[in-house]
Amino acid sequence: MYTPTRPAPDEELLGSLSAYPVGNAQNYFFSEAVRVGSFSRMDEIDFSPGRIARLPASAQPMSLPVSSQTETFTNHFFYTYQGKQHTLADYLSRQRVMGLMVLQGGQRWFEAYQYKRTPSMRFLGHSFAKSMTSLAIGHALQEGIFASLDIRSDTLAPVLSGSLYGEATLRQLLHMSSGVQFDDRYDGQGDTAVFSRIAAQRGIAAAAHNLRVREIADGERFAYSSAQTSVLSLVFQSVAGEDLASFVGKRLWQAMGAESEALWLQDRFGVVRASGSFCATLADYARWGAVLANNGYRPDTGQEVFSQAYLLDATDCHKHPLACQPGTATPNLGYGLHFWTFPGHPRRFMLMGVYGQFMFVAPDLQLVMVQLGAGADAKNADTLMAQEALAMWRGLLDSPILRVNQSNT
Repeated sequence: MYTPTRPAPDEELLGSLSAYPVGNAQNYFFSEAVRVGSFSRMDEIDFSPGRIARLPASAQPMSLPVSSQTETFTNHFFYTYQGKQHTLADYLSRQRVMGLMVLQGGQRWFEAYQYKRTPSMRFLGHSFAKSMTSLAIGHALQEGIFASLDIRSDTLAPVLSGSLYGEATLRQLLHMSSGVQFDDRYDGQGDTAVFSRIAAQRGIAAAAHNLRVREIADGERFAYSSAQTSVLSLVFQSVAGEDLASFVGKRLWQAMGAESEALWLQDRFGVVRASGSFCATLADYARWGAVLANNGYRPDTGQEVFSQAYLLDATDCHKHPLACQPGTATPNLGYGLHFWTFPGHPRRFMLMGVYGQFMFVAPDLQLVMVQLGAGADAKNADTLMAQEALAMWRGLLDSPILRVNQSNT
């Protein structure tokens, strides 16, 4: 597969002269100088009194063979951005991408790493973790652990009684429509910082009780806030009797054919930090994407991994409440059950994490693009990286090479 040999964008700012050092629990999220090292070697950071849980690899990994047409694709794929045609190499020369993979029908069409990252490294997916949390809830629903998504959270976790988040149902939390006032920030300030500090010291329930302002009735408006996923993690553990990392590791991560261990950070109370802090190899993220693109089934064995019925509810924009549909939730995207959704037909959706993490999925083409980034800006909205990544994804959707391949599968 193709591996860049030229200098990567802003590599000195990102720590190349110091061999891409790893930060600490206080600066890894904010400091550019340790971003690449930290986002690919999280297990070297001391998060005590929390700990990093390990999700075991599968005994039957999903094969990801290299397509016989990968060289043709790499040399002849073009996409349009800012009125000009560009190549994959152009994209990598401009954007802070640690790893990039294009997968179709379970075959690798393109794979590249920058900043001296390697295939064995486990990369931080940030809010990819939210989507895995959702899939775990869907699986628990299928098993009967949860009777319904339309049950108030404080009914399932009485420790939330008296809190505004406790009044929201699981579905409303998954749609990020609890109506609770929360300014989701990534600069170490505001509601996010206060919630995180209280959760770290006294637990998620205490942090939830500290939020006392309701902006709108439950379910009436989409408003993204990672705190809602934290509450879901607490509720999940209260009902299932085990934490998300243990549940996902046994029921989903191994079942989907992961080749390597994944990592997921837990707080001092043993509750998984479900809003982020999930780490996996680029290839295993692609395997995850391949199962999503195949409607919850492993493409190699046909085994159902993620509940198909739940996945369709989670990722079909036409199944969202009005407040969460594309054009209402945001000008362009909708928000399903912890998945971002594109408007129209056919059904297409994405996972997105801060600092340039993207997983685009097109089930109709069995097409997946995974990017693991070290962007300059935490929020992806309106960044040049996000704009160009979307332009490249649209180019992939229209690629005659991939469409010919799809017609032959």
